Amino acid sequence: MKFAGCVILLLSSLTAFSQAQSQSVKPPFESEILAFEQADRTSPPPQHPIVFTGSSSIRFWTDLSRYFPDKTILNRGFGGSQLSDVLRYVDRVILPYQPKQIVLYAGENDIASGKQSAQQTYERFVSLFNYVRKKLPNVPFTFIAIKPSPSRRQYFGEVDEANRLISRFLARQRNTDFVDIRPVMLKANGQPEGDLFRSDSLHMTEKGYQRWAKVLKPYLK
Repeated sequence: MKFAGCVILLLSSLTAFSQAQSQSVKPPFESEILAFEQADRTSPPPQHPIVFTGSSSIRFWTDLSRYFPDKTILNRGFGGSQLSDVLRYVDRVILPYQPKQIVLYAGENDIASGKQSAQQTYERFVSLFNYVRKKLPNVPFTFIAIKPSPSRRQYFGEVDEANRLISRFLARQRNTDFVDIRPVMLKANGQPEGDLFRSDSLHMTEKGYQRWAKVLKPYLK
């Protein structure tokens, strides 16, 4: 009986430990989203901004307002997020701001994970778009094409196909834009310009963002 009691006690302890562990594990990027919410409480965001969101190419564009001084912009890019992460947090990083326009850069990390094909990445995008469009039916939706990062050269084929699928889909939707920034990032031989990227050949330099801004500016509302 003593042995059986010890076993029961041990199993109970293990169950409690497992439950505590599971409760302490946060979803990816939860800390960043909480930081956004804390920032909003400390300093209320502008009303009806153009919300930029997506992965680190947006997160690192920290001086967005300097590039578009005549626009009211809110940057809500986070981590190395994938489209599935943007969908997970859409109710917290897009919808609460009642945006005038949504500008999204995402999909690159989905493909570079090696787990998502162009088709799967496209399907993730459609799921996100449909959810946003249901909640915000009249808000312009702008997608920035997935860029050709030199460090991810092996995925260029999938990137091109994902861009093609997303572009074709958006062309059939109202109040949407597919902004193709790739032409201004490529040399005459079709290869990406190295000085548009940081030493990691993934994230962009100021020169890279300047190229993006020139292409993107006519699309901002």
